[in-house]
Amino acid sequence: MIEPLQKGDLLIDDMVGVECGEDCFHVWWLGQSGFLLKWNGEFLLFDPYLSDSLSRKYEGTDKPHVRMSELVIDPSRLAFVKSVTSSHNHTDHLDRETLCAISEASGGVSLVLPEANIGFAKERLIGGAIDYVGINEMLVTRTGPWRIEGIAAAHNEVERDGEGRCVFLGFQVTFGGFRVYHSGDTLWHEELVSQLRGGPPDLALLPINGNKPERRVAGNLNGREAAELAHTIGARMVVPCHYDMFNFNTEEPDEFISFCERLGQSYRVMKGGERLTIHRGKAES
Repeated sequence: MIEPLQKGDLLIDDMVGVECGEDCFHVWWLGQSGFLLKWNGEFLLFDPYLSDSLSRKYEGTDKPHVRMSELVIDPSRLAFVKSVTSSHNHTDHLDRETLCAISEASGGVSLVLPEANIGFAKERLIGGAIDYVGINEMLVTRTGPWRIEGIAAAHNEVERDGEGRCVFLGFQVTFGGFRVYHSGDTLWHEELVSQLRGGPPDLALLPINGNKPERRVAGNLNGREAAELAHTIGARMVVPCHYDMFNFNTEEPDEFISFCERLGQSYRVMKGGERLTIHRGKAES
């Protein structure tokens, strides 16, 4: 089992205690595609999976979801989180145990998700204290200080419902002059770069587990593709994700690192519970 850099009380103290006002923001990797963003005392939680629900669901089947990394935090301890995203309906991005625990602890959360998925989410998360905030590609919503724009994602295709609404999205978030792109689960598709308008992101959070049909799950960018996408969109910093969670659907970050270095693309490979700080006009820490 891979141990996190920070977990439990130590991680909570870091999340709550660290500050730098409006001139920087902080990001913690919580495993898989889960990241906690903090700016000016406000929090936004991307796609958290903080339970063992999938391991229990697939135990004894021909596709066991054996956890590789230790859980960094009990979701019931994230009472300070009021804004959360879900990029699509797969359980590692829309987990009842995680989201209902957070919503109960915090007294209610706003969940930003594809408008096409709201009906499904309400059924899965029944009983949760959740305000559903629907979004679609190239449409903008606001929750707290966060301006969130939907970006079409291909997992494996850019799939739309009968009303033309995307069921897989990424999120382009702007706040205080900063920009963060969380791709959700996606492959590179022809609309992706053109939709990431408005200037280069200060931080891109991209999957690297790849697209291998023998795994019998929808695919994602691989390490090379993630590095190339970050470079193409001019990301100031890129962080890989969606690996080291389940042993049947993971990759090492070596290819990602190699291609980032070839391209001169700034990157950070994070450990569970690790904090990355992005300063305005200064080196990252």
